[in-house]
Amino acid sequence: MLLTLDLNDTRPLHEQVAAAVRRAIGEGSYAAGDRLPPARELAQALGINTNTVLRALRDLRDEGLLEFRRGRGVSVAGAAEGRALLVQRARELLEDAQRHGYRREDLITILKELP
Repeated sequence: MLLTLDLNDTRPLHEQVAAAVRRAIGEGSYAAGDRLPPARELAQALGINTNTVLRALRDLRDEGLLEFRRGRGVSVAGAAEGRALLVQRARELLEDAQRHGYRREDLITILKELP
């Protein structure tokens, strides 16, 4: 898994890691049931703390994108791929809106106005 982090990104590192994993899954690099590399390997490859990677993986598990199995590592859950990608895009949209001075409520209003 080739993940990269943007050093200019203001988001916390665990959110960047989660976004990168979501993107990799959404783009088909990993399919349902595929195992991810161990958190320690991901952390080494990214040059960050293992706990940061673990936090990102827990967030993705809580979203239903990943499942943790004792003795088998972390694997991609089946049905969450589309939702996880949509959640990531929604987060990015919200961040863009906030950079332009819009609040979450403003964005919701704009979405409701769409046909």
